Amino acid sequence: MDDLAADAFFNGKITVFQSRDGYRFSIDAVLLAAHADLRPGEKVVDLGTGCGIVLLMMAFRRPDIRMVGVEIQERLADIASLNVRENNMTDRIEIVRADIRELSSGAVSGPVDLLVANPPFRKARSGRVNPHQEKAGARHEVFITLPEVMAAARRLLRTGGRLVVVYPADRAAEVLAGMDRAGIAPKFLRTVHSRAGTEARLVLAAGTKGARPGGLRIAPPLAIYKDDGVYTDEVQAMFEGSGPMGPGI
Repeated sequence: MDDLAADAFFNGKITVFQSRDGYRFSIDAVLLAAHADLRPGEKVVDLGTGCGIVLLMMAFRRPDIRMVGVEIQERLADIASLNVRENNMTDRIEIVRADIRELSSGAVSGPVDLLVANPPFRKARSGRVNPHQEKAGARHEVFITLPEVMAAARRLLRTGGRLVVVYPADRAAEVLAGMDRAGIAPKFLRTVHSRAGTEARLVLAAGTKGARPGGLRIAPPLAIYKDDGVYTDEVQAMFEGSGPMGPGI
């Protein structure tokens, strides 16, 4: 994999290899990892793990948790496996190449306590689909749709298990409705803004399978940048491994 580039995170304590020209993760993954509520001894699964960055960040924060990353694209699954090996996390993280739509609980040694997902943001026929397969699969609903992610969450999660997702703000209603249809009661919502005072760009949403409806907690908004263009203190802390850990549902 000579076409990979290495990036350091958490003050150089994690090294992440990514394709120079293919799919590269964005800040969405950092926000998702920081808002995953990790508890000792739980089984955690990342649906559509890409290069494995969310798993690496979570495993760094909580070395006592076993995690599985699921990825359908062979090359991305290989890169994720490389990242797990290079960061000496093979005893904690397993990469499974599989189609989420056909994934069973047994394939990830379930049932699962916590699912995290950064699904493709755009519908398959909306806008220009990138000709590069890795980028297209990450950005458009080529391999998986939001309803299919929710159906997988219903299958994989134990009763009382949690789902945490990051998604575009203009599709927030679809996320909450999809959770409800899957028997996952929405319990947490946080809007993400480029800067304070601007419209929301993303939402972080979390829910609990089998919980009673109601009790949705709306957290204070998160701004990514200060007015001068640098990361806000909270987001910078996430990049350093010291930011928030989960919505607490």
